[in-house]
Parts: sequence; structure tokens; C-alpha cells
Amino acid sequence: MKQIVLTLFALFIFLSPLQAVAGQPRLMATYGDWEVYVFFEDGNKVCYMASQPKLKQGNYSKRGEPFALITHRPAENTRDVFSYITGYGYKAGSEAIVTIDGTDFALFTQDETAWAPDSETDKKLAQAIREGSKMTVKGTSLRGTLTTDTFSLTGSGKAYERMSSECR
Repeated sequence: MKQIVLTLFALFIFLSPLQAVAGQPRLMATYGDWEVYVFFEDGNKVCYMASQPKLKQGNYSKRGEPFALITHRPAENTRDVFSYITGYGYKAGSEAIVTIDGTDFALFTQDETAWAPDSETDKKLAQAIREGSKMTVKGTSLRGTLTTDTFSLTGSGKAYERMSSECR
């Protein structure tokens, strides 16, 4: 998974609003199904935790690797930013729906990424991921293909603690 996460990192930086030159991410720890990474961007520390789905469902012929991430950027005073890289382009104007143990969160989509609409939703998502056991993400591709990705949240609480201790 490390090589995939490094590839994801390159995509993550490309999609970043700052699009800054950044250092190579360093794997800090693995907790269950979640990994914690740290890198420096313009001299500022950035931490994120990432996971891949245990099950990917949908009638598609080609798809990149999907990832769920939570990111802290202390220098920008942002924490708990949830993003979902789906591995395909989303249908224009569509939403992705994250369900964690029965609670739904609507995300807005652009290109291959989905985000929470505001920081309050980010915080609720991060808390649900830390405390939950199962997460699904449903979305619709440019071609109209519905996908459902299922994640284990095993280790997410410990991963969040480590990420938060690295990026206070």
C-alpha cells in the first residue's frame, strides 16, 4: 500500500488549493487498516491518515485506486479535513454519500475527489470515523456507474491520535 499512498500523495498535492512543492511523505505508523503520514509543504508540517476500501463494488471496467483521508494542516489552522479520492471522475453536479454506522454525510464532488461542504461536517466525519466500525462511500461516475466502497474503521481511532500528536 505504501507505493499507492505515495502515488496518492502526488495526486493529493496536485489537487491541493496551494499546489505547493512538498517534501516526500513519511509513513509514521500503521494502525489496523489506517496509515499515518507526515510531510512538509512550504516548510510547514502536514499530517494525514489514509485507508483503502476492503470491498469495491460497481459495474466498471477501469478505475484507479480509491482512498479516504483526513488531513491536519496546522499552519493553515485546518484540522479534520475529510477527502475522498475515488479513482474515477465523478458525474458533474453529483454528490458522494458517506455512511458510517448508519449516519449519512453528503459530500460535494469535483473531478476525482469529494469533500465535506464545511468544517463542521469535517469534524463530524472525523469523529464518526474514529468511533465507528464500518464506512461506505457511494458515488456516480461520469458514465453513470454507481459505486459502493466499503471500509473497515479498525485502527482509525489510534491513527487519528497519532496524526493529531504529530500535527498539534
